[in-house]
Amino acid sequence: MSVNPTRELTPAQHALAEHLRLVSSGQIDEWIELYAADGTVEFPFAPAGVPTLVQGREALIAHMRGFPQTFDVKFVDVKFIETANPRTAVAEYRSEGIALSTGKPYEQTVITVIRLDEAGLVEQFVDYWNPLVVIEAMTPDEAASGQDVSWPSER
Repeated sequence: MSVNPTRELTPAQHALAEHLRLVSSGQIDEWIELYAADGTVEFPFAPAGVPTLVQGREALIAHMRGFPQTFDVKFVDVKFIETANPRTAVAEYRSEGIALSTGKPYEQTVITVIRLDEAGLVEQFVDYWNPLVVIEAMTPDEAASGQDVSWPSER
């Protein structure tokens, strides 16, 4: 993951950078430790078959468990957008990688908003990614559009 801070990261920026590092390295058991017990991950643009809201550590770990078997991805060019609250961070970054089931590229630009609780744990993570990129990456060339795009752990 490439982050080029010009100054020290705020707590929320650090949590977001850790989220990206742990997810891209497949360290889901370590990743969940970033989240509050009732923390949420939201996917406002999720396609059919992928939830738009996942809440609570148990549900989050179940949702993300299959990610390392679904994508081999790095998150690069992380650019933080300044906020007035050190417990809130906004970042733009790119994913570079492949969908493992198809070998097709998984490359897109993402905007994420993260909010920490008073203990410094993630209470809300909102991920604005393009579902069309996911669908294209996970659809075999010979298959019709509309393929199931859920992580393997959700099937």
